[in-house]
Amino acid sequence: MTAADPRPLTGEPVALDLLNTRWAGEGGPLDLFAGAAGLSRVEGLAVWLESTGLDGRFRADAPTLVHLLTAREALARAVADPADGSARALVDAVLEHGRIRPTLTAEGPGERAEFDDPTWGPAWTAARNYLELLDSAPGRIRKCASESCVLHFHDVSRNGTRRWCSMAACGNRAKASRHYARTRER
Repeated sequence: MTAADPRPLTGEPVALDLLNTRWAGEGGPLDLFAGAAGLSRVEGLAVWLESTGLDGRFRADAPTLVHLLTAREALARAVADPADGSARALVDAVLEHGRIRPTLTAEGPGERAEFDDPTWGPAWTAARNYLELLDSAPGRIRKCASESCVLHFHDVSRNGTRRWCSMAACGNRAKASRHYARTRER
């Protein structure tokens, strides 16, 4: 059992969950892979692998972390500016380290991921997930509307109008700020 996940938003698709390993805390920016909540870098990786369900397939070690940091930076740049050709090239470079192999299972056609080096597995999985999100609903990949928040989410609301990473946190702060401004005007 690994340590508790200290991040304010978890459970997003793997690509966005990887981006959300960096967040804004009370005292400034926090990074799950750089000592947040007193965890070592590799312990932070173990927490992330467990929270995404990848812990049974991949090891929490230094080479895996290096590749995952590469993928996180590539995805952060691609999400921030989808038209950035160099960001797309970085995501493609991560994707070069794996592939989907078609298979025949007892249930029929299937597929499995293969990697030239297993330490690229989590990074490749996150980059591949980003492609799946782009293929299914690119407009639903969002950054929280709060200016002080850096978290991302996949908007699965029925009408596609979610604005906040969390109504309990950023959404509530925005509502309270608007209420304060209205009462102050009176």
